[in-house]
Amino acid sequence: MDYILNLFLIVITAIFVNNIVLAQFLGICPFLGVSKKMDTASGMGMAVTAVLVVATLVTFIIQKYVLVAFGLEYLQTIVFILVIASLVQMIEIILKHSMPSLYQALGVFLPLITTNCCILGVTILVAQKEYDLLQGLIYSMATALGFWLAMVVFAGMREQLAMADTPKAMRGTPLALITAGLLAMAFMGFSGVDVGLRAMLGI
Repeated sequence: MDYILNLFLIVITAIFVNNIVLAQFLGICPFLGVSKKMDTASGMGMAVTAVLVVATLVTFIIQKYVLVAFGLEYLQTIVFILVIASLVQMIEIILKHSMPSLYQALGVFLPLITTNCCILGVTILVAQKEYDLLQGLIYSMATALGFWLAMVVFAGMREQLAMADTPKAMRGTPLALITAGLLAMAFMGFSGVDVGLRAMLGI
């Protein structure tokens, strides 16, 4: 029972308390660059979710059965970067031939993921937190959902602000940065929720 409750807390923490973009500041490039419209933000979120889960699975196996087993932990970062880049290319090729509709939907977002530090950051965090495979996969899915939530909310705010009568000097990047900061402050309201839930559930 405690194990299931811990999985629930991992989900809540990854989405709200330690949001990968707004609390840990990973994946800022796509967060600012691909969030001008709701559909592009949602597409990026979908692509990150697909790649992040697969990358976590593969890097977990490599970390446990290759790097740790042979004492090569110092190669973790470079190995994970190569694995993620290779996975993105493989997923792109597979989708292009087997699921062209999904490939068209994801479009340019798959190649962009190769340079998204959110993917590398999560795979390293899974290793550092010493999660088992199920916990790692749940954490990666919840983190991807948190990334998608932040992207969609931010894109919605930017779409509304684009129609507002704002000072000329504030339009574009300055207003986007201020909005991102306010959104991050809003998510700070979830701080301590995980601690409160642990105390309430007695774990």
